[in-house]
Amino acid sequence: MLRTRLTAAFILLVGISLGFFVYFSEYKPESKLGKWPFRLGLDLKGGTHLVYEADTSKVASGSVGEAMDSLREVIERRVNIFGVSEPLVQVEHAGFISGNTQERLIVELPGVTDIEEAVRAIGATPLLEFKMLKDDSPASLQDIADPAQFASHFADTGLTGSLLEKATLQFDPNTQEPQVSLKFNAEGQKLFAKITKENRGKYLAIFLDGAVLSLPVIREEIPNGEAQISGGFAPEEAKVLVRNLNYGALPVPIKLVSTQTIGPSLGEKATKDSLKAGVIGFALVSIFLLFWYRLPGLVAVLALVLYSLIMMAAFKFIPVTLTAAGLAAFILSVGMAVDANILIFERTKEELQSGKKLGEAIHDGFGRAWTSIRDSNISSMITAIILYWLGTSAVIKGFALVFFLGVVASMFTAVTASRIFMYSLGFNLERRGGIIDFLFGSGFKK
Repeated sequence: MLRTRLTAAFILLVGISLGFFVYFSEYKPESKLGKWPFRLGLDLKGGTHLVYEADTSKVASGSVGEAMDSLREVIERRVNIFGVSEPLVQVEHAGFISGNTQERLIVELPGVTDIEEAVRAIGATPLLEFKMLKDDSPASLQDIADPAQFASHFADTGLTGSLLEKATLQFDPNTQEPQVSLKFNAEGQKLFAKITKENRGKYLAIFLDGAVLSLPVIREEIPNGEAQISGGFAPEEAKVLVRNLNYGALPVPIKLVSTQTIGPSLGEKATKDSLKAGVIGFALVSIFLLFWYRLPGLVAVLALVLYSLIMMAAFKFIPVTLTAAGLAAFILSVGMAVDANILIFERTKEELQSGKKLGEAIHDGFGRAWTSIRDSNISSMITAIILYWLGTSAVIKGFALVFFLGVVASMFTAVTASRIFMYSLGFNLERRGGIIDFLFGSGFKK
């Protein structure tokens, strides 16, 4: 019995600690916990929604997924560098489930309502390509009559900025001309060595965003994966190029196809309405539990408070970007958390009516309710996993993630916290009749 009471006290202490953490990290940002704010999504905070289409026509079919993941990581780095808070960058793959005919990249920038600013934040990240002069091209590049057709005389080698390990700014020791030094990763090093070995005496053109940057001639094999670009740069131009290459040369070209702006006033209204709905829903559920289940209802309300604090702390720790759909899932999961408690209380009441002592009735009631709670929650978790796995938008994925966390937290509070609280009360109230029958009664009955 002492162990049960100590466990109940520990759970209450954890709940109080979580309450302080949630309060001070959100409403006292100047405190040490201020680095853990809630992350609000685009629909709650306002901002810009951008949709890009990726040109994967030159990517092998088996490497499209890897290329898109690399593209997402590059854009995330670009956005973070420009100081955009809590960005969401995700891939929508082409296919029957998504309904897309092309690979897409979705970029959400909360707090940024100027579309031009958002596009600048992402930046026209350079697409760096190394191309070989085709065998059927003119012997001299000066013989190419139409400058617009210049790039068509060069063939892809597969060596692009996606294989770049780092770029550095250097200066020619003789002329002091800025140069951009490139170092490729292991895969790029092998490919660069192969190209330079097999094409000595040929032009290896360096293109940046489709424009020729440099036309070096391969003199010898370069096995170490290092190259220099000297394109008559001004120092500031070379510095910007190095920065852009280091922070993400795009593995595939992208094109902006859709933009949408959500004003901060609409996001603020959605946040207030969602919070209001949550408070009203929690209050009505608590009133029902207290009226209908009395003392067990009070235990359920304590478990719900603990559940809410666990969820809010999880939102901060993981962290979860909250959207209107995510808040809806959170509010919905409050009702599901009550469902487990109701099953437990009804089974306990049946055991009491059969004449068992209170402590024994609580124990057997939990035992009988457990299988139903387990099966229903497992089916809910499977549903959440499928939604998250097959979901093609942030709305669906956000709902699924919060719903899954809610189901897990509700199982813990119902099966662990509620049971410990009931045990700590029940074994002290073994006498039947009078106040005991009233406290563990139901509705309008004793």
